Amino acid sequence: MSDRRERVLVTKIGFDGHDRGSRIIAAWLRDAGMEVIYTPPWQEIAAVVQLALQEDVDVISVSSLATDHLIVPDLMDALRSSGLGHVRVIVGGIIPEPEHDLLVDAGVRAIFGPGAASDEVATRVRDLAREANRLRELEEAL
Repeated sequence: MSDRRERVLVTKIGFDGHDRGSRIIAAWLRDAGMEVIYTPPWQEIAAVVQLALQEDVDVISVSSLATDHLIVPDLMDALRSSGLGHVRVIVGGIIPEPEHDLLVDAGVRAIFGPGAASDEVATRVRDLAREANRLRELEEAL
């Protein structure tokens, strides 16, 4: 298995411009030794998919404060359509409990709310990046 550093894209999709949480997550992951690609707010799904492809990321972290997490299923579809089904997606921010199932059913692998601990986030992202790498290597071997 590859020993490359985890590559994480931290982004905000849709019209939510509040980026304090995404900046904190980006710093936590960077401090944990991961390569972090950070986008400013207001990203379109197509741009996120293109950047994920160009940067060869393992994990995409989407931050949501104001219901933009509801378009994450569209992001998941776009990733799969672009051959990036191995990329793992996490969502953080203000996510009402009744909407968790929508995200999990779409393929989101972790949901973090306010108060999540930095070590918990970093450990989960690292595990998901390794999982993504294993899937990528299996796909390349076939």
